[in-house]
Amino acid sequence: MSSRGSTGSRGRASLEGQVVVVTGAARGVGELLARKLSARGARIALVGLEPDALKQVSERLHSDSDHWHADVTDHEAMARVAQEVKERFGRVDVVVANAGVATGGPFADSDPVAWRRVIEVNLIGSAVTARAFLPALTESRGYLLQIASLAAVTPAPMMTAYCASKSGVEAYAHSLRAEVGYKGVRVGVAYLSWTDTDMVRGADQDDVMRELRQRLPWPSNKTYPLGPAVDRIVAGIERRAGHVYGQWWLRGMQSVRGYLPGIIGTVGQREMRRFGARLEGVSKGLVGAGGAADEQARGVRGG
Repeated sequence: MSSRGSTGSRGRASLEGQVVVVTGAARGVGELLARKLSARGARIALVGLEPDALKQVSERLHSDSDHWHADVTDHEAMARVAQEVKERFGRVDVVVANAGVATGGPFADSDPVAWRRVIEVNLIGSAVTARAFLPALTESRGYLLQIASLAAVTPAPMMTAYCASKSGVEAYAHSLRAEVGYKGVRVGVAYLSWTDTDMVRGADQDDVMRELRQRLPWPSNKTYPLGPAVDRIVAGIERRAGHVYGQWWLRGMQSVRGYLPGIIGTVGQREMRRFGARLEGVSKGLVGAGGAADEQARGVRGG
């Protein structure tokens, strides 16, 4: 079988037998993506910080799978994982750099450790992942999919770390695409708006963050179901797409993104003035169950 499988009439490569690595696979996008890829016959390597949860995900998959406990920001650990995945499955065809964390609130009052950690996991961790697996992807002429966000396209107040990390990872992935394309390695960027995950639900637990999001213009003020978004990611992996959009309207944002910083800079000031008296109470740590797992792994909160 070729590294990209057989190609159907719609230009999609079969995932049957292909080896797919998914980081941040214990929950949310990563967990459901692993399940849907497995249902299509892919062999799955799960990577994340929660070994028990990863084991449970692996046991529920339809195809051959295994799991690795590693911090994506750890160069040595990820190099070891890449070697062991190659030994376990014999090859690597697709890597999905999905691991991510988030924090919110005013930058001036933010926890500098949590702020830095968002950059480390979302941007540096993605680069560490790619560095570890690029030799195997080059050998298989495979595909690297970087999970980005609407936050890469448009800035937003109260989300400085997350927007910086996702803008950075988008630019990094686009640059990498130009470097490795001639070797047969394809690089894609996936964009998601607010999607029903532990991260988004965790952010919504803060009243100010939830109300701010509800005041965004349609359609960016909605929370979208996880399943259809992951279906779009799966289809993008099958096509080895350069860009994947988890929600239909995100593609249109690309054509207007140059205007957004000025608009948001003006409108955002009005919103900050509206919520000014309540901003001090906004949570400063990483949000959601994934954020809690990351903090526990690093010994924060006494974990």
